[in-house]
Amino acid sequence: MTSTVVEGRTIELTSLDRVLYPAAGFTKGDVVDYYASVAEVLLPHLRDRPVSFVRAPRGVEAESFMAKHVPPGTPEWVTVREVHRVGGKTDRQIVVQDLPTLLWAANLSVLELHTPQWRLPAEGMADRLVFDLDPGAPATIVQCCAVARWLRDRLERDGLPSYAKTSGSKGLHVLAPLRPAGSEAAAGYAERLAREAAEALPDLVVDQVPRRLREGRVFVDHGQNLWTRTTAAPYTLRARPRPAVSTPVTWDEVAGCEQPGDLVFTAGDLASRLERHGDPLAPLLDPSRAGRLPDGP
Repeated sequence: MTSTVVEGRTIELTSLDRVLYPAAGFTKGDVVDYYASVAEVLLPHLRDRPVSFVRAPRGVEAESFMAKHVPPGTPEWVTVREVHRVGGKTDRQIVVQDLPTLLWAANLSVLELHTPQWRLPAEGMADRLVFDLDPGAPATIVQCCAVARWLRDRLERDGLPSYAKTSGSKGLHVLAPLRPAGSEAAAGYAERLAREAAEALPDLVVDQVPRRLREGRVFVDHGQNLWTRTTAAPYTLRARPRPAVSTPVTWDEVAGCEQPGDLVFTAGDLASRLERHGDPLAPLLDPSRAGRLPDGP
């Protein structure tokens, strides 16, 4: 066990040499170091959003699990808030507001950080849209990039700027900043655009859930705009065989993607990318960039 003081908070770090990503030899200590290295750009995207964790205490080749509840032994300085659930119930959930909390979570073998499309205290008021582009084999992220560009142009017609990041898995996320709007209305608008994409690009896009429909096409998942749903946060690691990262990308990179490997990034790639690009998703955090959710059809 190692004790360290971060911003005045004492954090106990344990089993730092435990390998969590065997294929890459990436340890829990490497996870802690990674999150420390990206905290400056990651934390603003987490601020005031209740976080769902994906934990993998025995590594990615063993069982991982989603954790929404506050774990026993949580330090008193970790921000905890009441969040509503389906049926009117409430539950306590962690909000990662600072570097000590982020590193404390990493020490719990938290690999993935997932957040809703709204911030507290405005629960259920979406301040961004998200489209999760999921390719069905043999389609890949290359086809996702074509769909992302269609969505970017369609969103621009409604006065909404958009930005992209890899999912850290197979696909791509397209996000647009919103002036706060009800999640139900935001989800309805996203569903409408997904349907338009399927109509405009019938050989490339499907907006329906059944997997049998997705072969060779890209599923435009709009459901993550519902107030109960969450999406992998920018810069989060993913519980994949290697320490892949949900990485913000530029539209030039999206346009230039010719092979699936062109937009695959792992923890070791992020330092040079941040030096070169900064945070391509920074405009999501600027209220002056947010667009008004269009009225219904």
